[in-house]
Amino acid sequence: MSAPAPLRQGWKDIRDTVQGWILSRRFGPGDKLPRDADIAAELGCARSTVQRAMQDLADSGLIERRRKGGTHVRPDPVARAVLDIPVTRVEVESAGMRHGYRLIARALTAPPPAIATAMRVPPGQELLWVKALHLADGRPYILEDRWICPQTAPGILSVDLNRLSANEWLVHTLPFTRFDLRLRAQSARADEAALLGAAPGEALLVIERVTWQQDRAITLVTALAAPGYQLVTGSAAP
Repeated sequence: MSAPAPLRQGWKDIRDTVQGWILSRRFGPGDKLPRDADIAAELGCARSTVQRAMQDLADSGLIERRRKGGTHVRPDPVARAVLDIPVTRVEVESAGMRHGYRLIARALTAPPPAIATAMRVPPGQELLWVKALHLADGRPYILEDRWICPQTAPGILSVDLNRLSANEWLVHTLPFTRFDLRLRAQSARADEAALLGAAPGEALLVIERVTWQQDRAITLVTALAAPGYQLVTGSAAP
């Protein structure tokens, strides 16, 4: 007879455990999760603790709870459950244009202090730096300057980023639980202007985003849009 599971009363512990099951693909998109009572028995906690944890996961968009249908992992990509982070290739192709992609730089290196602070990583810890240009019908579309934490996303180190963008790999592969987003305008530097087909000093839309798995940063990306780019969003139907 196996020993009973250790007592774990914190709902955040239970939430993190169940989320770990989802992130590790023990339960994949569309799969039905065990009943709350069964999870409580397995993890050695009260059923009410599981219910609180599952409600938090449902609020974050990772799972769906139905009164008579049970609890399921969301069938759509988990990485899109909290925020619809676009795959730039799909965004371009959905607009009827041909997508192009060029890797400009890739390096495993210690980031500048401001990046380390924003991603909450220790000074000197190496991150993967990626700079890439996306094209639409052969014209500049988005210039990405991205930092990725290999401790959170170890698989990225084996990805051929000459063929597949970090943007697409991360959206399709690595779930996240929250994000920080900032939009601003910035005057184009000479090197940015040359890559984006802009005039030096021309105002560019800048999209800065940090995505997280709980308190661990996945990636910080600064995306500069070419002149004429439009950011379109909308609300979901009630």
